[in-house]
Amino acid sequence: MSVKINIPDFLTYLTNGQAVVETNGSTVGECLKQLVDRFPELRRWLFGKNGNLNKTVDVYVNMESAYPEELAKPVKDGDELHIIIIISGG
Repeated sequence: MSVKINIPDFLTYLTNGQAVVETNGSTVGECLKQLVDRFPELRRWLFGKNGNLNKTVDVYVNMESAYPEELAKPVKDGDELHIIIIISGG
């Protein structure tokens, strides 16, 4: 099963310039785990110390938010994930 993960432009330097990375998994969490296994520097952007998604990260599956299931949300062959990093400041 192949699931494509679209990487935000400003993070592609961590994926050797790849804007799309193909993974295999049956949930969002499995796919993201494969992604950070291949590109460990992404871990600090995506996950908190507790293993959950950072509060500034939202994941979309086929352009629909994975919330509230997030990491447990099922995916199937041909799905596309989009990682959205919410920029905040003050």
